[in-house]
Amino acid sequence: MNDTERSLNFIEHIIEDDLKKGYEKSDLRFRFPPEPNGYLHIGHASSICLNFGLGLRYNAPVNLRYDDTNPIKEEQEYVDAIKKDVEWLGYQWDSECYASDYFQQLYDWAVQLIKEGKAYVDSQSSDEMAKQKGTPTESGINSPYRDRSIDENLALFEGMKNGEFEEGVHVLRAKIDMSSPNMLMRDPIMYRVLHKDHHRTKDTWCIYPLYDWTHGESDYIEGISHSLCTLEFAPHRELYDWFLDQVREAPKLRPKQREFARRNLSHTVVSKRKLLQLVEKGVVSGWDDPRMPTISGLRRRGYTPQSIRKFADTIGIAKRENVVDVSLLEFTVREHLNKIAPRVMAVLDPLKVIITNYPEGEEEWLTAENNPEDESAGSRQVPFSGELWIEKADFREEANRKYFRLKLGGEVRLKNGYIIKAESCTKNEAGEVVEVQCTYDPKSRSGSGTEESMRKVKGTLHWVSAIHAINAEIRLYDRLFTDATPDAHKDKDFMEFINPESLEIRTGYLEPSLETAKIGERYQFQRLGYFCVDPDSTDTKLVFNRTVTLRSTWAKLDSAQ
Repeated sequence: MNDTERSLNFIEHIIEDDLKKGYEKSDLRFRFPPEPNGYLHIGHASSICLNFGLGLRYNAPVNLRYDDTNPIKEEQEYVDAIKKDVEWLGYQWDSECYASDYFQQLYDWAVQLIKEGKAYVDSQSSDEMAKQKGTPTESGINSPYRDRSIDENLALFEGMKNGEFEEGVHVLRAKIDMSSPNMLMRDPIMYRVLHKDHHRTKDTWCIYPLYDWTHGESDYIEGISHSLCTLEFAPHRELYDWFLDQVREAPKLRPKQREFARRNLSHTVVSKRKLLQLVEKGVVSGWDDPRMPTISGLRRRGYTPQSIRKFADTIGIAKRENVVDVSLLEFTVREHLNKIAPRVMAVLDPLKVIITNYPEGEEEWLTAENNPEDESAGSRQVPFSGELWIEKADFREEANRKYFRLKLGGEVRLKNGYIIKAESCTKNEAGEVVEVQCTYDPKSRSGSGTEESMRKVKGTLHWVSAIHAINAEIRLYDRLFTDATPDAHKDKDFMEFINPESLEIRTGYLEPSLETAKIGERYQFQRLGYFCVDPDSTDTKLVFNRTVTLRSTWAKLDSAQ
């Protein structure tokens, strides 16, 4: 086995084996088949990267197909959001397809199955069907309607299509084997009556096909070579193949279903039903809330498509499900933003510093490097004055020798600026320090070439000139759940693990270069983390979302759990 073969995942090995057994590369076609009943999440991102990644690897087309067979839950809003997410991740589909495109063909095939005695209209209630289906250890029993005549079945099925019956009165079932050990093979439902308008076909249809009947036939119509889905669909493969056997005409390529493990992400939920609960109960502001694991939420929070693709590549494709620590996702975005994000200065918990020996009324502009990781990023000018903001946590009246920030009698360097020394401080009635009086060494400016500018001090602080600072709303986002697996507790509801500190809103003081920041732009607030301009920003008010801290703040907590 050569290095290339060793690097293949098991899905790629399947494809390589097929190519050796007679498949041509021109036979390969993949698909990403979301149901438009919600927004895509990080789990979908892995599937997107898998299918479109295979398309790129084998220079094969990939379809974007909407499995839109349930008009109760599906909306055009979700269709549009899915397209936006796939494009944002950097992929382009070959054909945009819809299961609803095939409603007539699926109906015609269903009629053919009735004529062949392989499908029948059942008039039992859902409870009656559930009882007669048996259990995993006991065979089911035939429906009393299983032996209806072909003519009666055809008439009833046409009546269902024409809207002559109420919902729940009749369904169309495949006639397979009520004693099969695979309960999905015990006469599965193919069609049900739904008097609901569809987001595309409107009121044309009042019967809708179920997933198992639709999915494999859609793959067949589109010429999909490999239909990749998650492990919960492994028991469906037998039914997938049975339905294909009924319609496939040789020598047309037979689609092949194969399954891979879902990768769950810690400290979140990815069930669309549970995500919808978070939205409907107002726990989050919407599907694109930056705390949500949706692709739109991650985009709004400041994640890059490159970091999500890297995350998907890192976790890979496996045959067993497991929980991936969210810190790995955070690591990938830190790694990418470190390379591309401009460095700026912002103060989020301000403490006033007055430089008492700085010439009154004067200001100067200091040169600051935009990104030391990117030589082409250049530099900018940052205003300096005798009145500054620093972080409250960067000052103590007294501290031990291991404290390298500002303390009375101690010196620090201001980033890109001067060395200052804390001489005294002013407190309010509550005893809190509200102002620090400092002196500065005018010959110590960074980069000035003087001997004093080369003098080493152990602490370097970020700062913002108070008279030049612009105000912004800063949204400090954190993990939405305190528990790594909030939906894995049988005795507790996942909502019990909501992190009450998942959002903190502050007013920040920013250097004036950020006044022209545009929605979606990403920055490193030096010493604080990575931040992104939120769409709530206006011409008169900037809003920044914290994407991720510079280092994991959960490391100790996670290790203790």
